[in-house]
Amino acid sequence: MNWQPSATRYEQADFRRCGHSGLDLPRISLGLWHNFGDTDAFATGRATIRRAFDRGVTHFDLANNYGTPYGSAEENFGRILQKDLHPYRDELVISTKAGWDMWPGPYGNGGSRKYLLASLNQSLKRMGLDYVDIFYSHRPTPDVPLEETIGALVQAHRQGKALYVGISSYDAASTREAEVILRSAGVPLLVHQPAYSLLNRGIEATLLPTLEELGVGCVIFSPLAQGVLTRKYLGGIPSESRAATSRFLDQAAITPQVLDAVRQLDQLAQARGQSLAQMAVAWTLRNPVVTSAIIGARNVQQLDETLAALDNLTFDATELAAIEQALSGV
Repeated sequence: MNWQPSATRYEQADFRRCGHSGLDLPRISLGLWHNFGDTDAFATGRATIRRAFDRGVTHFDLANNYGTPYGSAEENFGRILQKDLHPYRDELVISTKAGWDMWPGPYGNGGSRKYLLASLNQSLKRMGLDYVDIFYSHRPTPDVPLEETIGALVQAHRQGKALYVGISSYDAASTREAEVILRSAGVPLLVHQPAYSLLNRGIEATLLPTLEELGVGCVIFSPLAQGVLTRKYLGGIPSESRAATSRFLDQAAITPQVLDAVRQLDQLAQARGQSLAQMAVAWTLRNPVVTSAIIGARNVQQLDETLAALDNLTFDATELAAIEQALSGV
């Protein structure tokens, strides 16, 4: 029997307009950076994606090198699309990226036109799609002219292989430059995807104001600081944790000062009736410039727990002051 999504999937769903575009995104999006590769259980990932759609999560965020091995997250997502979500393709926003290392040699990394467009073609093939909704330059590449990198986004858009284009991890100055190049080509910059969390607030000073001024959406990633903003590390570093096994989280970053701040934040979250993870996600969404927060989920239970952050997105002045105090020593 074919799977059928919930008929009430949009009744409690919460969306926000992405910048000055016509595109609405769910306040929480599902990222497939981890948990959806060939080293993960396909059935678990499939159940998680189906549950996300049942809960009104319509935005699924990928990149060419997500999963182990590289490309496997897109391949598995493509299988799930074919098995379950193909009839609902027009209800989905599917994004992918290129910019980091993907295949050997000089043409499998960076910001060249050759790499970005070849990677997009491969991504479409892996997912079984004619187009993605958003294609990102995954990172700035200082040794490649920005005009070439952004020109590749323009070409992908004109070819109909990407409905919208975005950039990720660009600073405010290069964001302005990219926006000008795109605008001169008649292609709007839809969205910027930066890292943002209670422990990583670098975008607040210049990038967020720039995005607001330019009318560019902001879809943030790592709102839980790679799991540090959970209770996972309060008793030490578990052997199976990301800090112990991943190159993306350095154990040295989990200092006594950070752990002390996390403990204080955990107490504040409990007083709000939330888990620390729920409060951390809600905190990123308090800023009206932030369109959506990308979360990861190991399984359906973790997905549901994180989506419960949407039940309380309001912070009063006392709570915000207490959060600032907790972070003052970090």
